Amino acid sequence: MDFTHALDADRRTDTHPMATADAQIFTIGDLAREFGVTLRALRFYEDKGLLEPRREGLTRLYSAAERSRLAIILKGKKLGFTLAEIKSMVALREGGPMPAGGLALTAEKCVEQVALLERQRTDIDEAIAELRQMIAAFPGRVAA
Repeated sequence: MDFTHALDADRRTDTHPMATADAQIFTIGDLAREFGVTLRALRFYEDKGLLEPRREGLTRLYSAAERSRLAIILKGKKLGFTLAEIKSMVALREGGPMPAGGLALTAEKCVEQVALLERQRTDIDEAIAELRQMIAAFPGRVAA
C-alpha cells in the first residue's frame, strides 16, 4: 500500500470514535483531539516504542492504559525531558524495568530541569517587562 492510501485509511478510521464508557477503546483521532496533538505525533511516539496500540487492519486502537501513557509522555515533553528520559518516566509510573541503554530519570535530573525552567521563567519575565515598557512608550497605548 502506498503512502497516500495509508493516509486516507487513517483519516477514515479517525472519523469514527470508538471510545465508550464500558470498552475504554480510543482511536488515534480520539486521542489526537483529546490531547491536542497531531496524528503524526502519535505515530512518532509509536515508532519510538512509547505507545503500542492494538491494530485491527489499519486502525490503531488505544486502551485506557495507552491513553494514560500518552498523558505521561506529553507531560514529560512539556517539562522538557528527552524521549529516553520520558521512557524512564513511563517505566517508573508503570512499575516496569528501566529501558536498557536509555538515560535513567533521576531526582538530580528533575532538580536540574527545575533550575532550567526557573531560569527560562526569569528570562521570559524580563522579556515581558521590556516589551511592556516598549508598549507604554508608543503613542496611543495598546492594552497589554
